[in-house]
Amino acid sequence: MLRVHNASVFFAARSGAAVQALDRVSLDIAERSFVVALGTSGCGKSTLLNAMAGFLPISSGSITLDGVAVGAPGADRGVVFQKDTLLPWKSVRDNVALGLKFAGVGRQERDARALELLGLVGLQDFSHAFPYELSGGMRQRVGLARALATDPKILLMDEPFGALDSMTREQMQELLVSVWARTGKRIFFITHSIEEALFLGTKVIVMSPRPGRIVAEFDLDFVQQFARDRDARAIKTSPAFAELREEIRAIVHRAENLESDTV
Repeated sequence: MLRVHNASVFFAARSGAAVQALDRVSLDIAERSFVVALGTSGCGKSTLLNAMAGFLPISSGSITLDGVAVGAPGADRGVVFQKDTLLPWKSVRDNVALGLKFAGVGRQERDARALELLGLVGLQDFSHAFPYELSGGMRQRVGLARALATDPKILLMDEPFGALDSMTREQMQELLVSVWARTGKRIFFITHSIEEALFLGTKVIVMSPRPGRIVAEFDLDFVQQFARDRDARAIKTSPAFAELREEIRAIVHRAENLESDTV
């Protein structure tokens, strides 16, 4: 279990005043769950992810992974960002194997693991290519494979498909579901897209504008349906999907309007 309990985060503004980014957020991410955080810009989604990753400290509350306090980055948490952050001078295979190299794994073993993961994301024929030779979607596949290389307990994904065109984005969503179904990894995923959230999440949390709070939670099974039936169109055009999309849109808009009224 990755457990966030009453986590609050304050930042110091240039004026010296304290700005609250998160307000007493509590969230449990169990094994094999796919939790998606949804909300407008500035609602604290990335702050929450960065705290889970150990990139920034929380001001109060706690974050634990399988009972161990999170206080710094670690190989037990794989992170995928919107920008792929690949090293341009290294091959695709060496980019995927980078974390294993830092962990002291021998060349033969880390190359075999990298090739295995490139096969998982459909890039086994591009192991010797360099990042500049790949499309945006392909680079994100490499980033996903790299995050999986150290066999983390959870994947933390910060709008990884936000910069992709709509067709590539849908392909990446379907690929990610396949990877999730095959590996059983816990995933925490951030998006601005309601449809993406509904399609991917076993749980969707909706966050309020700053200070970020969880204002709604939905337990879903669309992702299990797709993993089983592989028919994304049937899911996204179903009445149940459309009804939930409009319900969540109304919640997001109410939160936006509440923020406008208090400014």
